[in-house]
Amino acid sequence: MKSRSSISGGKSYKEIGDFWDVHDLADYWDQTEPVEFEVEMGSETTYYALDKKLSNQIQSVARRRGVSADTLVNLWVQEKLQEQKT
Repeated sequence: MKSRSSISGGKSYKEIGDFWDVHDLADYWDQTEPVEFEVEMGSETTYYALDKKLSNQIQSVARRRGVSADTLVNLWVQEKLQEQKT
């Protein structure tokens, strides 16, 4: 198996981690090379139970405002949290 890390020679994430636990990147800086990569930052979804009647009301208000129910709830919760800071 080809090593995952050319500097540490580790063949597993554990081996690579063990190497870097006792070595300093500054000692190996001349062996590195620039790389480019993209990171996609997606939002995390957490579900909360809502009473059916309350959910229907939220959906109705969201439709009238032309936004999704998710967006409306996020905006309302954000506003409430801002109020709690003051």
